[in-house]
Amino acid sequence: MLEFLEKAVMTAIGVAAITQKKAEELVSEMKDKYKISEEEGKIFVDRIQTLAKESRDKVREMAELEVQKVVDRLGVVSRDEFDRLSKRVEDLESKLND
Repeated sequence: MLEFLEKAVMTAIGVAAITQKKAEELVSEMKDKYKISEEEGKIFVDRIQTLAKESRDKVREMAELEVQKVVDRLGVVSRDEFDRLSKRVEDLESKLND
């Protein structure tokens, strides 16, 4: 029963957007409506929070990958590469001035 409720809640509210407070509110409602125990409620909140973090991490990772693909496709210079080239120019200018 708890697993079914977990899936239903995650589908309804979107696991990446759930907050600790919202999860606790849902557990409070579930305790009244479905007569779950305090321990089951705690397990539920912990599981939802873990899944929410995993989901956020996965979305962040996917976004970073997509941004990197766009940067590569556009030929944008990375900050490290820019700094390296800037240092090289400074070194060459210094040699020319000597």
